[in-house]
Amino acid sequence: MTLSISSAFDAGNIRILSIDTAAPVWRAELEILRDQDSDFYQWFHFRVAGAAGRQVELVLTNCAGSAYPDGWPNYRARVSEDRENWWLADTDYADGRLTIRVEPDGNALWVAYFAPYSMERHHDMVAWAGRQPGVTQKELGLTLDCQPLDLLTLGEGEKQVWLYARQHPGETMAEWWMEGALERLCDPEDSVARLLRGQATFHIVPNMNPDGSRRGHLRTNAVGVNLNREWHAPSLERSPEVYLVRAEMDRTGVDFAMDVHGDEAIPAVFIAGFEGIPSLRQDRLDLYNRYRDLLAARTPDFQTRIGYPAAPPGRANLSMSTAQVAERYGAVAMTLEMPFKDHDDLPDEDYGWSPARSAQLGKDCLAALAEIIDEI
Repeated sequence: MTLSISSAFDAGNIRILSIDTAAPVWRAELEILRDQDSDFYQWFHFRVAGAAGRQVELVLTNCAGSAYPDGWPNYRARVSEDRENWWLADTDYADGRLTIRVEPDGNALWVAYFAPYSMERHHDMVAWAGRQPGVTQKELGLTLDCQPLDLLTLGEGEKQVWLYARQHPGETMAEWWMEGALERLCDPEDSVARLLRGQATFHIVPNMNPDGSRRGHLRTNAVGVNLNREWHAPSLERSPEVYLVRAEMDRTGVDFAMDVHGDEAIPAVFIAGFEGIPSLRQDRLDLYNRYRDLLAARTPDFQTRIGYPAAPPGRANLSMSTAQVAERYGAVAMTLEMPFKDHDDLPDEDYGWSPARSAQLGKDCLAALAEIIDEI
């Protein structure tokens, strides 16, 4: 059997430069493709076939020019033979080249930057959630590739809570987080969910960038636009995803918002806030800080020591969602970041930061919110 590498599927991304099966260790040299009409690239996802029982080296040759080259040292790729369980592969980075060493048991092995969250799984989740008691599913509109932009609404309370993920499509841990959050909120026997649904109305966009997700992009939509730099002036021509979500926010108002992401370089979970907005209110900032500390006390997967520096007074970037939402609506808003690398405080030699931990963090974030929901 001949070694075959392919990426012609949902979220696939790789270019084959060469394949050598003459030596005892088979070797393929590969390149990560750029996002459409953009210089961003870092996400990869491909299948290796015909290598059962063989030692294989997969060399990604163009990592030095990627969007976040600091993300490669101490990073380990994810691999799976069943597309359900993703474990850490033997991975090295040197001289701009990422080498992934595998020895598959079977003749099909999937390799990815992080455990993928497919559009099929997205539609399954939306279909499931939309059939749960008290949940309304709504299509806000269509993307540039004519995919639906889904909104799930649940709860009866006056507080308006917005949760949204995957503005950057390659940050798939964000939708695994959403799966965990929705599982908790839709559980009729969960006391946290019952409290939250009684005091708040939740507006949930599980995937804000379906086009980039399906195309295998790291950071942009179908026309190479970074959605998290469009919140000050979105348009239907460039960024319909942000335009449609912000219009719905204008209709409902926002009291609390969490924008869920992944960070390529920092091996930790953290949040970033809205300290630099022009209309900063101390009571809003105090609630943000209280939420951060409650989450740190609740789960050792979250920490407050490292993260992004706060913007100086009046210098927040209002093109980004957290700053814009805090400024526009007076909301307690934040960006949640999870790692692509392993979690340094609680490393896992087999799975690293994983879909399961992302989903559990979604549930823990809701528990922390329940402790302050009556103050928002």
